[in-house]
Amino acid sequence: MTDRSKIIFGNRMKKSVICKAIRSKLKYARKYGDDSNADYSVKIAENPSLFSSLGVYDIRVDEGTGDIPFDTEKGIIVGNIRMGFGHYRISMAMASAAHAMGYTPYWMDLNSFPGTTCTKVISAQNSLYSMGSRLSQKSRLFNKILWEPLNYEGFRQLSYNASDQKNAELMAAVFKNIPKDIPVIGTHVWPAQAAIHAGMKNVVNAIPDNWPMALHLAEGSLHLIQTHQSYMGYRILNGMQKNDVLKPMPADSLIYTGHYIDHELVANIETDCDRRIERKKNGKPMRFLLTIGGAGAQRRLFAAVIRHLIPAISKKKAVLYINVGDYMQVWEELCAEFKGLSRAAVTHFNNWNDTKSFAESAAECEVSGIHAFCHDNIFDAVYCTNLLMRSCDVLLTKPSELAFYPLPKLFLRRIGGHEKWGAIHSAEMGDGTLECADVPHTLQMVDLFMNESELFTDMCEQIKLNKTIGLYDGAYKAVELAMKMKNR
Repeated sequence: MTDRSKIIFGNRMKKSVICKAIRSKLKYARKYGDDSNADYSVKIAENPSLFSSLGVYDIRVDEGTGDIPFDTEKGIIVGNIRMGFGHYRISMAMASAAHAMGYTPYWMDLNSFPGTTCTKVISAQNSLYSMGSRLSQKSRLFNKILWEPLNYEGFRQLSYNASDQKNAELMAAVFKNIPKDIPVIGTHVWPAQAAIHAGMKNVVNAIPDNWPMALHLAEGSLHLIQTHQSYMGYRILNGMQKNDVLKPMPADSLIYTGHYIDHELVANIETDCDRRIERKKNGKPMRFLLTIGGAGAQRRLFAAVIRHLIPAISKKKAVLYINVGDYMQVWEELCAEFKGLSRAAVTHFNNWNDTKSFAESAAECEVSGIHAFCHDNIFDAVYCTNLLMRSCDVLLTKPSELAFYPLPKLFLRRIGGHEKWGAIHSAEMGDGTLECADVPHTLQMVDLFMNESELFTDMCEQIKLNKTIGLYDGAYKAVELAMKMKNR
């Protein structure tokens, strides 16, 4: 196993950085064990939620063996972690594209093997990140002093990547009994790093966001970038060791692809945007989709938007979809704040067939009122938003991975400084607003969408134009590049 914490793209780390990285790995090994020599079983099983629509199989580690063999000719692994919803959503885009292109997508969630050191380490870090995200929304002081600087500059440094690379050595064991030639697309850096450490030969690292950070580096893999701005920042490792001029990433280690988007959404861009424009022309209620992420933050901002929209909903000027993911307590808190909300809303809770049926019919039929969605199953919780995108008019979201999706977007206040660049890119591409820093600016933008047509129609037309230049083809290109690595 190559030690990738000492030299990063030709840039030698200080002895103090290397020692810190070693201490970090030893700390996790003492707490969760070191299973580097373990011989975990691997089996393939149909994904209960995604197999019927996207042909996705699960890779299950340490659960015995099964009868389904790996497809070593057309198989492609989507390596991810259940850390918030963003990386899962990008993984679904990759699986969707792979399926549409005739390949066999395998879902490998490194945070779903509870008996392994890999999952224990990831779960611990996930808990810390989720707690930080929620605190950042409750305390401006915590956000200003700790959370924004950590997400913006802390994760940006090569020293952070050095520690991550060392920790990822503890994650490699889960790949031991997986055929080494099958391509891996990591939608978080840890699966990409772990795959490289484990000797997987064809690893693609699909980098999210639009703010270049060393956190996302997995040397030895092919790095994919969604924006040209981000490409430039990664190529020269800009600011990743303060003001030092660093040796750049090799040209063949970094490729611009465009946005990682599901096949079903890309294929229907023109149809869905034309329907949005037609509804607006005919004075139909504007359909807003509020979606809460896996960190479960921003409930108070949700409440302000709902309060503002209720009069318009009663006058049939607006329709509201609310997806609280797998956070039922968020829905209960909203109902406690708004008396009568639970009676007024049509609920689609833990009934995936009902959710799919509603999403399909709403794309073509008229809808009214408030529709609430909640699913305990993580796949359903995440993919629900994707299904609802096709029939909604405006998505209200923080500028994270959803900033890159092809529908009009109203950006709520970010969680972490790195997210602001998603809104900036979207505004420049013409398919989203600027980030609304507070409630008054958010409500101003809601009213602009509802009461005027110019802004909304222009976004829809721009999305159609963006499709013609391949802006939303990133998932297809990721799959294509991964398979080219295998067949070169």
